[in-house]
Amino acid sequence: MKILLFGATGMIGQGVLRECLRDPQVAEVVALVRKPSGQMHAKLREIVHGDFFDYGPIERELAGFDACFFCLGVSAAGLGEADYSRLTHDLTLAAATMLARLNPSMVFVYVSGAGTDSTEQGRTMWARVKGRTENDLRRLPFRAVHLARPGLIQPLHGIRSRTGWYQAIYTVMGPCFPLLRWLFPKAIITTEELGRAMLRMVRDGAPTAILEAADLIALGAVPGPAAAP
Repeated sequence: MKILLFGATGMIGQGVLRECLRDPQVAEVVALVRKPSGQMHAKLREIVHGDFFDYGPIERELAGFDACFFCLGVSAAGLGEADYSRLTHDLTLAAATMLARLNPSMVFVYVSGAGTDSTEQGRTMWARVKGRTENDLRRLPFRAVHLARPGLIQPLHGIRSRTGWYQAIYTVMGPCFPLLRWLFPKAIITTEELGRAMLRMVRDGAPTAILEAADLIALGAVPGPAAAP
């Protein structure tokens, strides 16, 4: 498989990238980044691109992919609906519309969020915007679109959030994760499980287009092909 990854330097993207690089069925991962990450791996190639609303200069490099894992996102904290919509809906659709034209046989996996409002009518701004983003993605002519809605995510293998206050919360909660996982086994997913679940969506398909935390945990709990250390 050849995979295009957005958001490779974020917490979720780091976890997804790790599982992709460990999977023997993944031949190449191309990470679209705004600046070089410094990470080196035989299967990893980075494309440095500054404008995530305009892909004209690099279109020729964005064809021939089996899947796109879109893990790029921003917090709604401090943003009005117009700004959040531009950085969530408009940015995502700019990439997805272009990719659907270049890669119609692609599986597009979008990391959304628990509580997303598919009706687009609710009171919570971020949930409405995410819902509109999901709905518009499902109208694009990909082979398949899967919408991942994880809840609380436990970072593993030294993965950290680049958002300072998020990381502070994860640092404080770290010792509590084993208990929380025991109390809420269908609500808390690890970065490892999420990465494996997204790979399975491409390899084996998924029972539904929208996958909530419990669905993702079930997919990610089943080991795929023998992974590299």
